[in-house]
Amino acid sequence: MSRSSRVSRAAVLVAMILSLLASPGCIYMNVTTPLDTDLDETLLGSKVGKSSAHSVLGLVAWGDAGTQAAAEDGDIEVLRHADTETLLVLLFVYARTRTVVYGD
Repeated sequence: MSRSSRVSRAAVLVAMILSLLASPGCIYMNVTTPLDTDLDETLLGSKVGKSSAHSVLGLVAWGDAGTQAAAEDGDIEVLRHADTETLLVLLFVYARTRTVVYGD
């Protein structure tokens, strides 16, 4: 292998590592976002329910992060608002998606 091809491969590897490190949340990310489109008057309600799904290395996944599972967890019959929480550790080594619903 010639010196120039080794330098080229090293440059590509460094560029890849830098691009990963430059991406937001590449080491740890914990973000909550609303699932509603109309946020003018958000009434949360008196009950909260949560449901989650997990993944390890993108190879194994389990759980139910659905709205129905979250409503059942909080014994909610009327949904008023919903959020989604995303937790990522080391890009995709561990990931959790959680649905949080509010209602009565």
